[in-house]
Amino acid sequence: MILFSRTFARPLAAASLLLLAAGPAIGQRKRAAPAAQPPAAPPGKVAVDTSPWLFKGSDITPDPEWQFGRLPNGLRYAVRRNGVPPGQVAVRVRIDAGSLYEGDAEQGYAHLIEHLSFRGSKYVPDGETRRVWQRFGATFGSDSNASTTPTQTVYKLDLPGATDTKLDESLKIFAGMMAEPTISQANLDGERPAVLAEQREAPGAQVRYGDALRQTFFAGQPLADRSPIGTIKTLEAATPASVLAFHQRWYRPERTVVIISGDIDAQVAADLVVKNFAGWRGTGPNPADPDFGKPDPAQPATRAIAEPSLPPLVATGVLRPWIYRDDTIIFNQKRLVDFLALRLINRRLETRARAGGSFLQASVNLDDVSRSANGTFTNIVPVGDDWEAALKDVRAVIADAQATPPSQVEVDRELAEFDAAMKNDVDTARVEAGAKQADDMVNALDIRETVAGPQTSYDILQQAKRQGFFTPAAMVESTRRLFQGDATRALLNTRTADAGAAAKLATALTADVSGLAAPRSEQAAVDFSRVPALGKPGKVVARVTVGDPPMEQVTFANGVRALIHASSAETGRVYVRVRFGRGYRALPSDRPTVAWAGDNALVASGIGSLNQGDLDQLTSGRRIGLDFDIGDDAFVMNAQTTPGDYADNLTLMAAKLAAPRWDAAPVLRARAAMLAAYPGFRASPDAVLGREVEGRLRDGDPRWTPPTLEQVQKLDAKAFRKLFEPLLKTGPIEVQVFGDVKADEAIAAIAKSFGALKGRKPAKDASPTVRFPAHVVQPVTLTHDGDDTQAAALIAWPTGGGSADHAEARRLDVLASIFADRLFDRLRSVAGASYSPTAQSQWPMGQPGGGRLLALGQVAPDKVDLFFKLSREIAAELVATPVPEEEMRRTIVTMLQYMARASSGNQFWLMQTQGGTFDPARIEASQSLVSDMTGITPQSLQQTAAKYLTPDKDWTMAVVPRAKAGPAGTATR
Repeated sequence: MILFSRTFARPLAAASLLLLAAGPAIGQRKRAAPAAQPPAAPPGKVAVDTSPWLFKGSDITPDPEWQFGRLPNGLRYAVRRNGVPPGQVAVRVRIDAGSLYEGDAEQGYAHLIEHLSFRGSKYVPDGETRRVWQRFGATFGSDSNASTTPTQTVYKLDLPGATDTKLDESLKIFAGMMAEPTISQANLDGERPAVLAEQREAPGAQVRYGDALRQTFFAGQPLADRSPIGTIKTLEAATPASVLAFHQRWYRPERTVVIISGDIDAQVAADLVVKNFAGWRGTGPNPADPDFGKPDPAQPATRAIAEPSLPPLVATGVLRPWIYRDDTIIFNQKRLVDFLALRLINRRLETRARAGGSFLQASVNLDDVSRSANGTFTNIVPVGDDWEAALKDVRAVIADAQATPPSQVEVDRELAEFDAAMKNDVDTARVEAGAKQADDMVNALDIRETVAGPQTSYDILQQAKRQGFFTPAAMVESTRRLFQGDATRALLNTRTADAGAAAKLATALTADVSGLAAPRSEQAAVDFSRVPALGKPGKVVARVTVGDPPMEQVTFANGVRALIHASSAETGRVYVRVRFGRGYRALPSDRPTVAWAGDNALVASGIGSLNQGDLDQLTSGRRIGLDFDIGDDAFVMNAQTTPGDYADNLTLMAAKLAAPRWDAAPVLRARAAMLAAYPGFRASPDAVLGREVEGRLRDGDPRWTPPTLEQVQKLDAKAFRKLFEPLLKTGPIEVQVFGDVKADEAIAAIAKSFGALKGRKPAKDASPTVRFPAHVVQPVTLTHDGDDTQAAALIAWPTGGGSADHAEARRLDVLASIFADRLFDRLRSVAGASYSPTAQSQWPMGQPGGGRLLALGQVAPDKVDLFFKLSREIAAELVATPVPEEEMRRTIVTMLQYMARASSGNQFWLMQTQGGTFDPARIEASQSLVSDMTGITPQSLQQTAAKYLTPDKDWTMAVVPRAKAGPAGTATR
């Protein structure tokens, strides 16, 4: 299927848990290295077949922006020019082999080879695999990376500041990595601990659930027992000879595709692919693909597990064999009907969950899983432990959809969502990033489908509409077909073990639910006349141009201030951000509050007389959003919208402040969601850190301290309203509109919305001071309930905050980057003790203090002390000795390249200048990004390290298994 339809494959609610079924993509934060000269294959002497191989068997018009080629050795390429962001070239090298291609004794080899390929290869001396792309400005772990799935291994590079020479060098490195990685005993011994650390650091409960899901749904097929990470037994038994045998079998040009999309001439890119890859020859014949099998109806239909840290879950699947089909227009149009039919069900499920039904969330989706099955999958999170009631209610909704067609109004509503999303793709096609295009091509290859241009995709939808594909009768026919298959599977997770749970699940799956669905309620038509009136448009009392790029700063008579950046850099996109009140500074610092529920409950509680269903109807077919967050010094509403929608988006945001609705159901749902997640907060070191670290690093300040279970249980709509109602009414308002707008029109839109609000009362600045915890001699020790092989360690030093000293903040960013790189060297590359140690500087612009430089690593329990030892050694070195020029240059070049790419988009400047209408120093700081960075010297960085990285101020914390906690251990709540 052409890739556009994947937009609609996912449900309206939370993402499907079935993603675990295919096994997570195992990603490695990688770096590459210098190269010698490869054997050149002059393009003019290589016969390249330039027919569009991706579209073989398809009647879909090939996207003319892509150039295709097939070399005599079988390697294929797809290249195109794309200038988003400027100067960047995205390279993907895809190997058509993943964990499903492994033998029983080879489990984990595909992923292991991914690691080894980055460590050293034909043109890369061992130990120099980390630097060349960094010197080119590629950010480690983000711009250079790789991943392994059941069906493919993909190597990734987003090359900034790309030139023909840099791309040539990069493709030369990739060619050596694919053809001849250094699979030696030394490299294997050096990299195996990092792979085992990656396996150890994975969250145990989620991994076990994912394994159980695969084993249940795909019983009798290879996918049931093939996780990309492999097993400890097979990884420890791996030898250079056995790994090399796997490599020689599957790494060959016939199974390789090179994809390039970026700011470079497409023909130049194609010629460089030919130059660097045409000489590659595989070893022996190209083997046939393994047989992935098909769903086996003879296998057990149900299974139950007990993972106390996960909420009760019910996952079901109706499975059919995966069959390759030519990716034609009619195939896509029929699949669109299927996706629309499932969206209708998801809409009803979400409506029922919002009303306070038996399930917190439920969704259905259609997917092809690892070329092993085509399935219709259902995922259910019950409210509390009554999974049987939740399953019954969800099945009743599905049964009703199978029995009775929807109304044409329902169909047209979902179709409008399809149409709007695809039309937006057409409108914004000019600013689609090259990296996304490259990734879309990779995904299409993996599922054996094509990639069409946005206009072609939209035309296919329009043709289907004209031909009458989307009728109520078509919806009910599709629904019936999608819930039929060769095998039905179900997995249940419960908090406590129940020997009879699998049998109960089997009974519940076949129980008669006909007639149990609640009566369908037709959503009434809603238009903007029902949005609460806001008053007369506000008057502009001041308007000046500030900054570079130039922005219009506007002040209205009611005190609202605005910052408008009219830019066509991103055609068809408009970013809106509204900051109001004082955020965390307005919350009390002497007692806990229910602010934690705001993200889930505040927006969903509606506006005026409009509930969430009404708002969905009002915005149907449009790009209008209303996300909520709490910042250090402001509450924030965000949206990414369009030139045609942003004015109405602003109206809804303003109405949310002027006439909030206080429905109880969203608050109760937020409480239920927190209660469902609560046991998971102790399930792993990462979970404990995620819950505890923000409050601990602020010396127990209750504004950032997570709620206790008792506090969650006590949440009600009255308490929620009591906190948030005055917060919505008080404090300054700043509106930012950045993107494809005209300044005068944007000012008028703000005047009609936020400018029309009544004047606001000042907000209380309850407690602006943020405290860093006092130095501790021994680490604060918390415990987790997860695997006893897992632990985590954190060390932090207090720094500062506020917008005044932006140069200091940027010196700390560079210092943290160097710290992270050195920590990676010693903790992962040398010691193999942690897969992804990191360090970062956090300098809050909206607080006068509260900043910190911290380092974090997930390690084995017996390596906690090693983490602290290495971290303190690095800190002492940075204080005692200036950073070498080469290391400094490499770090700053990488950061400047990132800024150069990011600053080509409007969202970057929106983030840099937020709050600037009330704090001009933030706009001033946005003007000095480059000079602040280039002005850093080894000596100034050393002085910064000496100022902050002092051993008498650091604060440390360890999270260890509960069974291994020492006498000083303290249990988490």
